[in-house]
Amino acid sequence: MPPIVDTPHALDETLTRLREGSGPIGIDTERASGFRYSQRAYLVQLYREDAGTFIVDPVAFDGLSPIAEATRGIEHIFHAASQDLPCLKDAGYLPDTIFDTELAGRLLGYEKVGLGSMVEKLLGVHLRKAYSAVDWSTRPLPREWITYAALDVQLLPELRRILREQLIEAGKQRIAREEFDAVLASEPKAPRSEPWRRLSGIHALRKPRQLAIARALWQARDDYARVTDIAPGRVIPDAAIVAAAREEPHSIEELRALRAFTGRASRAEMSRWWHAISEAQNAPVPSLAAPHQDGSFPPVKAWEHKNPDAFCRLHAAREDIAQVSERTHIPAENLLSPRLLRELAWQGVAAEGLRAALSDGGARPWQIELIAPVVAGAFERAGASVPAE
Repeated sequence: MPPIVDTPHALDETLTRLREGSGPIGIDTERASGFRYSQRAYLVQLYREDAGTFIVDPVAFDGLSPIAEATRGIEHIFHAASQDLPCLKDAGYLPDTIFDTELAGRLLGYEKVGLGSMVEKLLGVHLRKAYSAVDWSTRPLPREWITYAALDVQLLPELRRILREQLIEAGKQRIAREEFDAVLASEPKAPRSEPWRRLSGIHALRKPRQLAIARALWQARDDYARVTDIAPGRVIPDAAIVAAAREEPHSIEELRALRAFTGRASRAEMSRWWHAISEAQNAPVPSLAAPHQDGSFPPVKAWEHKNPDAFCRLHAAREDIAQVSERTHIPAENLLSPRLLRELAWQGVAAEGLRAALSDGGARPWQIELIAPVVAGAFERAGASVPAE
């Protein structure tokens, strides 16, 4: 079992050995999703040939920029980099170049791209995932957790070698490089305008005042969870918020009497939750309908009636992109972002403006080259099939 790197001396030794190693660096992070509010890394695992495996405890340091500086210019191997990069960026650790084994698997047409499935298929190694959902903010970490965390990164260089050969053989090396660079450069998604509407079971609330109570409780829970660094669902489960909103209690006693109102802080912070409900009684009520998350256009299920031309364009493009997906063995969502396709279809972008619109929407050069003529042809065909009014 590799030792935990949690002192300045151990970190200096780690940096020296990483510099002296050879080849790319396998890297993984462990967060405490489901236990903590923050998405910070509570463990960072590194492996480099001729250097060894290093289990770094980020909690012990004021950022990880020393590792970033020591490994500048060295390729880092991730599996599903989009999950690990945000917490590494927050810690000041952003690699210069990456290889994403999960994304490579998608581009090569693998049906199962989880690390366990790919390692078993390509390396013949069975990974136990028994500790993937444990509380990694626990200190000290159990010995078996550390052993589990170390194994994943030790297998990444060999997995990368095989996938890189397959990408070259399939003529997809350039595609993969553009995709890896795009993941590395991606910015965090903009926050939802009304995140409380993602409460599980909120569809059971039929009255605007019930929604106002759910909104107020969600916000009070989120504020408390952020300050205490506890996952919101552990403070009060979504089901408890929905139950309280459905009942519309008129006093703190009525709220306290609700058996469904449970959670780590449901009783201890009762005055906090009742204050939120009281304020919701006089607050402006939200609309029963959720706002459109894709910008200015409604959900696709409403297109056929609200914008039949866009509906035809979208379905024609989806059909043609599905054919490209089958031919190239690349999933349709990797050929073109579904969100961007919806935007183009809704707007009815003309053929001469498609390449610019794709580029503005974040499509990579290889996607534009491959998909622009496909979408243009689909839109043209859809336009010809729409009956004149």
